[in-house]
Amino acid sequence: MVDQIESHWRHRLRSRMDGLTDDEYFWQPVPDCWTISRRGQSSAPISFGAGEFTMDYGEPPHEREPVTTIAWRLAHLIGGFASANGKRFGRDDNSVETFCYAGTAQEALQQLDDEYETWLNGVRNLGTAGLAQPQGEPPAFAHAPMAKKVLYTNVEVIHHGAEICLLRDLYLRNRPGKSQT
Repeated sequence: MVDQIESHWRHRLRSRMDGLTDDEYFWQPVPDCWTISRRGQSSAPISFGAGEFTMDYGEPPHEREPVTTIAWRLAHLIGGFASANGKRFGRDDNSVETFCYAGTAQEALQQLDDEYETWLNGVRNLGTAGLAQPQGEPPAFAHAPMAKKVLYTNVEVIHHGAEICLLRDLYLRNRPGKSQT
């Protein structure tokens, strides 16, 4: 499981995020995207976060599934890692509700790198016995083995990472001032 996510991270995902600009980070490919906003400036039904910037959210079901920015997708991954790292791997206790989200692309990438490394090292140190132990939460999966949580996290990183890469591709081909040929 570690080899799978580490290979994907190194060879397919992380290098595709190098050079991410603040314009890309906040780019909204359609109106009313969920994003990261300065506290009090979100138009989403709910805003999560403890710092100057908050993450848009709303309880499902949605009339239409919201389109999200690169900032939102990075925050989703970072917040998920931070929450799991706090519960399982010795990081300060955090949740998606209490995390301090990044207001710049560079800050977000640094948060992502830090949380990913903590997660990866924590998973490595679980060993076979640790992967077989119950997750403990959420209640619906309390008795499921930790390996299930690790595999779910791998899927989230691959899934949302691919979406981030696609949004970057779209931004680079459709940014203002770029001629369409």
